[in-house]
Parts: sequence; structure tokens; C-alpha cells
Amino acid sequence: MALNPPGKFYTQRTFDELRSRRRRRRREVMAPVVKLAGVDEELQKILEANMDQVPARMRAREAFKGIQLQIDHILFKMPSEGVKVEESYEVNSRGLKIFSKSWLPATSHPKAMVYYCHGYGDTCTFFCEGIARKLVSSGYGVFAMDYPGFGLSEGLHCYIPSFDMLVDDVIEQYSKIKESPEFCTLPSFLFGQSLGGAVALKMHLKQPNAWDGAVLVAPMCKIADNMVPPWLLKQILIGVASFLPTIKLVPQKDLAEAAFRDVKYRELTAYNVIAYKDKPRLRTAVEMLKTTQEIEHRLEDVSLPLLILHGEADIVTDPSVSKALYEKARSSDKKLNLYKDACHSLLEGEPDEMIIQVFNDIISWLDEHCIKNTSQ
Repeated sequence: MALNPPGKFYTQRTFDELRSRRRRRRREVMAPVVKLAGVDEELQKILEANMDQVPARMRAREAFKGIQLQIDHILFKMPSEGVKVEESYEVNSRGLKIFSKSWLPATSHPKAMVYYCHGYGDTCTFFCEGIARKLVSSGYGVFAMDYPGFGLSEGLHCYIPSFDMLVDDVIEQYSKIKESPEFCTLPSFLFGQSLGGAVALKMHLKQPNAWDGAVLVAPMCKIADNMVPPWLLKQILIGVASFLPTIKLVPQKDLAEAAFRDVKYRELTAYNVIAYKDKPRLRTAVEMLKTTQEIEHRLEDVSLPLLILHGEADIVTDPSVSKALYEKARSSDKKLNLYKDACHSLLEGEPDEMIIQVFNDIISWLDEHCIKNTSQ
């Protein structure tokens, strides 16, 4: 989701660390592991395994999925009756096995389809589960996928060699579903959170007339200035990324601490066991920075109906650029909701009353635009 400058981070230190990591590049460097309450020794070993490759992530998800659904979070208290859930794997045109998931009303036809784009380091198998069930309870069908290298999809964990290629992978996956006989006549909405907001906007810019609207939650149109390394260090990291793209070197603070206002919910992020929690890989960081710069310069090209939601206290992605997107987008149908005192994770990390308010705003907007689409 973001980058963060340390208090002091000198050039010499950068290259010392590079040399050290090159000498031991066969040994994988792991993020600090949190000891989860109520987890036995066998499960803890699964949690502590290196998850750079998808088999380890699949084992961890399988072992913890029951535990995850029992945590004390409003998203996991959403009604589950009447929801038909399916999971699948499919090899895409680049030969990568992609994990996807769907949530559909069990006894009725959905009034529209929502295509979910998850955030940095995330997956569609944790908080997304509650978000999807809430949307289904309001009559919508939801599809989600893990990007290559994220969650349960094949690839080096949280490595983005090309943001454009990632977006093309998402377009390929969602186009098959969107164009299927079962769903092709329904309104289709993109739903992007954080980095997923950048994915959704890039999808729209590549397919200007393909989508009936987009819901953007704290979209990564620009990484907040205080989360980006100083200019000189940034240039050094960009240069190093060209020959050591996968190395985990970019400094970063605790994203849960930055993104979650509710301390109780912040602590529960540890149960998202296949989320990426280590330092960003160099190429991933460079691609995110390049993408935000491109989007910031192409705000005027955005033309689809928009609902933009952003916390005014967000220090991860810049709410001022969401304001600029609202002002500059060519869309004749656009709405911006700013939430006082709210931080980055509007649907996961806020007090319950704020989460409920944001959900209600999203569903009201979707309902309104379903009526518009069916009346045209």
C-alpha cells in the first residue's frame, strides 16, 4: 500500500544491506511473525513458514480459514445465509494459476455484479469475505481474484514486475465472467480499495466503455508524501530495482498502525495470515510509484460514474488526490464522500458505526445506479 522513510537511512547503509542480502540471497528473509492467541504449536509452525511461494500460502490459508471466520470483527458477523460461495483456480494466458472467488445470492438473480480489486499485499479471502457477504445481502453478486503473486495466486509473494501486466491479468479474468451468458446483461461495477483503486482506474483507462461505474475506497491515486522516501533515496532505490527487482529493501512502517484507527481491529490483522507483511520489493515499490504518477496526470481521462470514499485522516493514500479526481474527472456522474477523522481502512479499521455508514453509502450509490441502468 505504501512506503515509509525511516528516521535515518543513509546511502552507505543501503549498499551495505544490498551486499549482505546478495551474499545470502538463497536464504529467504521473513517478516516478523506474530504469536496468535489460541494457536497451537503445529499451527504456529505453518504460520512461521516462508510464504514467498504459493504452496506455503495455500497451506496457511487452509489451516487458518476456520479461525479467521471466528474473529471478533463486524465484517465476520455479517449474515451468511442465502449466499452461494465458490472458489476456483484457472491458468491464465501467461501460464499462471489464478485464484478467484464468487459470492452470489443463493435464491435469486443478482441485480448487478461487483468486481472487487484488493489492496496492497492483500487477498480476497479475509476481510473481503465480509465485504462481499454484505453486498450479497443487498442483492449484488461479487467476484474477486488474487492478483498474480498475491494471496492464493501463483507467483512470488507481492512482486509486481509490471503494473500494466497486473491490470491486464485482472481484465482477462474479469472479462470472461462479465461476458458469460449468465452475467452479460447485468450492470457491472468495479470496486477498488487502496492499490485496488489504482487497478480499477487503470482498467477503466484501458477499457473506457466497459464498466457501468466504480466504487473507489481510499484509492491509491497518490501515495501520501510522508510515506514516500526522500527524493535522493528514491532515485537510488529506482536504480537498484533494475538489477535487484525482487529484493525486500524499501523501508516501511507498520501499515496496520497507519491504516487502522480502531486498535482492537488493528490487532486482528495478524489473522490475515497470507497477507504480505514484509518490506516492499524494489520493483513493486517502483511500479506503484510510477502508476500513481500516471494516474495523477490522467485524472481528466476518467469518464465513468464514480463514487469516491476517503478518510480525511488517511496517511497512507492522499485524500487530496481523491478530491482532485472528483474535480478533474470528465465523469458527469460523480460523488465524493470524505469522512472526518477516518483513516485508510474505511471498511476494516474504523469503529463499527463508521464501517456501517460507509457500507450504507456504497449500497445506496449502487442501488441508485442499478435503477439508472435498468431504466435506460
